[in-house]
Amino acid sequence: MPEFRIECFSNEFLSQGAQMVHAVLDLGVSGTGAAGKPDPAHEDRSELLIVDTSGSMSGKKLRAAKAATAAAIDCIPGGVRFGIVSGKHKAEMVFPPSPPLVVSSPETRAEAKAAVKKLESGGGTAMGSWIELAAQVLGDAPGIRHAILLTDGKNENEDPEDLDEALHGAENVFQCDCRGVGTDWSVPELRKVATALLGTYDIVPDPSGLEEDFSSMMLQALSKQVAEVTVRVWTPQHAEVIALKQMDPPLDLTASRADAGPLTGAYATGSWADEAREYYLSIRVPPGDVDDEMLAARVTMVVGGEPVGQCLVKAIWTDDTAKSTRINKKVAEAMAGRELADALDEAVDSFRMGDHSAATDRFNKAFRIAKDRDNQEVLAYLRQVVDEDPVTGRVRPKPKVEEVDMMIIEARSQRIARTPRPTPPEEPAAPDLPPSAGETP
Repeated sequence: MPEFRIECFSNEFLSQGAQMVHAVLDLGVSGTGAAGKPDPAHEDRSELLIVDTSGSMSGKKLRAAKAATAAAIDCIPGGVRFGIVSGKHKAEMVFPPSPPLVVSSPETRAEAKAAVKKLESGGGTAMGSWIELAAQVLGDAPGIRHAILLTDGKNENEDPEDLDEALHGAENVFQCDCRGVGTDWSVPELRKVATALLGTYDIVPDPSGLEEDFSSMMLQALSKQVAEVTVRVWTPQHAEVIALKQMDPPLDLTASRADAGPLTGAYATGSWADEAREYYLSIRVPPGDVDDEMLAARVTMVVGGEPVGQCLVKAIWTDDTAKSTRINKKVAEAMAGRELADALDEAVDSFRMGDHSAATDRFNKAFRIAKDRDNQEVLAYLRQVVDEDPVTGRVRPKPKVEEVDMMIIEARSQRIARTPRPTPPEEPAAPDLPPSAGETP
């Protein structure tokens, strides 16, 4: 029987007149029986692979996409419904030729891989039509519904409103992990898709990395055993939620709020395996006087429509500076991570707009924060696009910046900005003991 956990960490002491309350929500699920591995006996799930086969997806990229799709198909255990969609200027079912999805078996997996081998590139890119077909195919399926979407280009063959409309229709129908291969696609477009559909997004710089990435995504999706976890946030009158963001994998849930009663918003978080996730919550409350105290938020974890845990976020106003300036460690890390992620995003945006002065300032801010937090992953990515002055320690964009290096920062800024979790020390090996009396050495 799954067990659920929710805890809140916040900066509850505020200075007189202060209005912002920041908190970190720590949610956990255990006992699903998944333990991070797929359960072959689980039938209430559907998987859809959406493969870009537009004209630009040719040669090495198409060959790699076919191999990656075949590898993902091999990961699908018996009993799971699945299908393949070819995405061009319109979407087309490749396997099965028409809905409904088929149940995975050695025979159907072989048939699906044979259909994938016949994929050919041509036409344009219209992701809204891909999403719309996926929602139609998955809409009536019970249980967990998940898709993987791969593209190598921008959404140039339909109006932006078409994609927005398709995403709106697909919300809460299925989750979608997105990948862009190469450097000719748009990070904001895939981020929009992934955010609306509660999935991840990332760059696969070289097509040779697709096979491993697809297999990993499929296995991760198959490990999910709890179909839907929702976070409900109640705030008092005249207070409002400013932000609710999943920290890893990064996902901005703020705009996904659905009314769930007076003063309460519900935020879907998708399906879960045995795992823990943290969420950054920011609330604006009416300003208070010294010694005033209020409940800033009541946060409830809901599974299958039933509450399974709750925690409270308080606000207490004080004139004790030592209290009001002391920030919970988890909250401080989350706020520093947000600052670093914003600096990285602003640096990339400024660089792309040709404002090298602003880009230099933002890169310096990001570089300084990453150094202060000893975030070696961010520093490694930054050193691909900036040069560091050995005397002053300041950085500036390299004379020639490779597009792939800039896109890696753009695509991964929200994830790599987190303070890396320390690796737990290995337990010392048990000493070799001499054999007991009568025991054969």
